[in-house]
Amino acid sequence: MNARPETAYHYHVIRRALEVIDAAPAPGPSLEELANSLGMSPAHLQRVFSRWVGVSPKRYQQFLTLDHAKHLLRDRFTTLATADEVGLSGSGRLHDLFLKWEAMSPGEFARGGAGLTIRYGWFDSPFGQALIMGTDKGICGMAFAAETGPNTAMADMTSRWPAAEFVEDPEVLAPWARSAFGADGMAQLHLIGAPFQIKVWEALLQIPSGHVTTYSEIAQSIGNPKAVRAVGTAVGRNPISWLIPCHRALRKSGGLGGYHWGLPVKRAMLAWESADLEDKARA
Repeated sequence: MNARPETAYHYHVIRRALEVIDAAPAPGPSLEELANSLGMSPAHLQRVFSRWVGVSPKRYQQFLTLDHAKHLLRDRFTTLATADEVGLSGSGRLHDLFLKWEAMSPGEFARGGAGLTIRYGWFDSPFGQALIMGTDKGICGMAFAAETGPNTAMADMTSRWPAAEFVEDPEVLAPWARSAFGADGMAQLHLIGAPFQIKVWEALLQIPSGHVTTYSEIAQSIGNPKAVRAVGTAVGRNPISWLIPCHRALRKSGGLGGYHWGLPVKRAMLAWESADLEDKARA
């Protein structure tokens, strides 16, 4: 299922707006200036933004600025060791919908997916086209093609399990895909990786929507505080982007760090979650 034109259009509006905002001196462009730079009317831009994230373009700008990550670290930092105790791990949509995941055994992972049938399809997402892959146990892969292009995204994902059989079958994956991007329901995740990677990905699943943590905090939470660099590598190799929220891992300095599918996608994800959290708090 290919992304609907309006979904891709909305993502690219956000992406282009991000570029304009980054290039503008503080306090940023007005609604009229932003709309003019995008070739849109102010009313149209206001509608697109409000429908997509539930807040005005001016408010959304605050979540797209380069120092937003520093504000997140200051105000919404999650200490993973105590997240359960303070109830944070149950506060995000992810934990309401994706409570079940199963990890592949180390032996199965070492065989490169031999004997696995992995189905795939292209779906709408708030961040452009999403490639979703799944086994009979759950979603095992999610990639975003807005920055890399669909061919690169597909080649990247299939190379992770070179011995698997890949079958295009979006209908089977559609219910999980709908749940992934906001519909009601539950989706299962099938974590396919080395044992250390899976420990890191399980730690990422404890970060609530709208909150962030650091690579060093993740290393601490898995009992290996000196493995910050290895944690960063495992975060970067996360095959189920968005659902295993590697976009919520930041550098201790407040820098965004890297993102496999492009930093504009990571920043859009963080902004989307921040705006969504604020909108729910006002409701």
